[in-house]
Amino acid sequence: MIAAPIRPTSVAPGYVMPTGAEIVFVLLGVVALGAALLCVTSRNVVRAALWLVVSLGALAGCYLVLTAEFVAVVQLLIYAGAVVVLLLFGLMFTRAPMGPGTDVDTANRPIAALVALATAGLLGVLLVDAFRLSYVDLSTVQPGSAEVTGSALFRSWVLPFEVVSVLLLAALIGAIALARPEVGTRESR
Repeated sequence: MIAAPIRPTSVAPGYVMPTGAEIVFVLLGVVALGAALLCVTSRNVVRAALWLVVSLGALAGCYLVLTAEFVAVVQLLIYAGAVVVLLLFGLMFTRAPMGPGTDVDTANRPIAALVALATAGLLGVLLVDAFRLSYVDLSTVQPGSAEVTGSALFRSWVLPFEVVSVLLLAALIGAIALARPEVGTRESR
């Protein structure tokens, strides 16, 4: 007697039938990647900062799709809000040229583009190879509330969190020292 093969009753998730959340995630990723590309290739510094806002906003949308609402709000408030405003304030404070800059072009642009494409290709191959068979069912993931994020941050990731805070403090002190070179010199006494 030959037994009939057992067929699964439900269809396993895969790449052939993406869900709506996966489609939105990919679209937001494409927007973030395109805006980041426009940010680094823009010749106008103010427009580059605005493309950075678009890229960071799309990244916050990716966090929303991944049910990490708290991280998405922090992304919008801290990065897209405060950091970009600080960047624009720094540009205006230093009286940097606001128009297109012609002095930033070099003859190494084709080589840099080739190295960037090779690096992106290598990273893409490594990511696809590492996560080829991985699938996360978003319906079973615990939402990214402030309690869950804070618990993970201050239990599992407390050392990297403190290292980043010291690094940011050092960057702040360096920025103050660069902005006010006359502090501590003999001419200011």
